Amino acid sequence: MRTLHGQQLSHIDKGSGDFATDADIQAEKTILDIIRTARPHDAVLGEEGGQQGAAASARQWLVDPLCGTLNYAARTMLVAVNVALRDGPAAVADPFSGEIFFTDGETAWARHHDIDIELVPTPATQLVDLNLDPPFPSAPEFRAADLLTHPEFVKSFRPRVVSTTLALAWVAAGKRAAYVTDGNDLSASVHFAAGIAVCRAARCVVTGINGDPIGPGSRGLVAAADAETYESLTSMIHG
Repeated sequence: MRTLHGQQLSHIDKGSGDFATDADIQAEKTILDIIRTARPHDAVLGEEGGQQGAAASARQWLVDPLCGTLNYAARTMLVAVNVALRDGPAAVADPFSGEIFFTDGETAWARHHDIDIELVPTPATQLVDLNLDPPFPSAPEFRAADLLTHPEFVKSFRPRVVSTTLALAWVAAGKRAAYVTDGNDLSASVHFAAGIAVCRAARCVVTGINGDPIGPGSRGLVAAADAETYESLTSMIHG
């Protein structure tokens, strides 16, 4: 992925303005080769290749080889590689900084230069990442963009728009106070499953935008470093 960055890449149209690049395809192939070598009978759901193996398999991997394709294609080094075993270990990698945020399902760490440090979330930065990308399934009741003009949000927090779920891992690492996005049942999403797992293992507060557990029937996601930040944001969302 690093070697292809900045090069002229082919775009594979996926409809509705979405696309993949050669880097997405190559990264997913590399990840799948590793999984197949270690666990040949496991099922895999890949962002580019779709379902491989029985979806009802006891072990299913969720793979997003390049989260932030638009950033990557625009030569912006804000992307993530997300790999999660459903309801188990997960990892979110920043291919440009070399940081890997990972969990065994119980504790979360960051690995950098072969040194592992346990993740400790904190709201100290007061930076809140908002996913402003369409579609907006909860509109008009909720749009993340509406928080940008909420007087309490402006007074308490500073918005950031990274446009990759790397920001979700940053909540667990204390680099962000919170992350907010819309969407439907993100628990099985190749984009979000790894980041959610890392945040939960780091003891962040993680729910849907309505306060319900992430899962079937839930909408969106609020991941906050602590309960105070979570309560503040959800009061703005529903206020």
